[in-house]
Amino acid sequence: MTSEAEWVETVRRAAGSAGSIDEAASELAELIRAGSGRRWVGIYRLAASEVVNLAWSGPAPPAHPRFPIGRGLTGAAIAARAAVCSNDVSGDPRYLTNQPTTGSELIVPILRDGDVVGTLDVEEAHPNAFAAGDERPFEAIAEALSPLYR
Repeated sequence: MTSEAEWVETVRRAAGSAGSIDEAASELAELIRAGSGRRWVGIYRLAASEVVNLAWSGPAPPAHPRFPIGRGLTGAAIAARAAVCSNDVSGDPRYLTNQPTTGSELIVPILRDGDVVGTLDVEEAHPNAFAAGDERPFEAIAEALSPLYR
């Protein structure tokens, strides 16, 4: 097993050497899911007034591959420019169903030149899947993904 720093550096190298975001996103989503051991990972970009899924890795595609920027936990993370976690999505009115079996979700904004350009979505089937500090490696991964958003 690699260390967190090695995992982040692997993602950084893959993101930096990618020809285009569309070519790299699927590989990166799988790399992040496998490296984190989480059930579902999605990489999104902001486009005009929408959030658009670029790639996902996990049991099924996202239920909402496109949705308005202000919706869901994603909208909250974009507005706050910070990670947003819900450890019980069934009781969180901000949750926009992605996978019908999701219990917990963590959204991390991806920043480039100070602007939110995308998000990293990490999900688990059971509630209370994220502990204090669990967002830290995903924040490092989100930073490593920023070169994709040219």
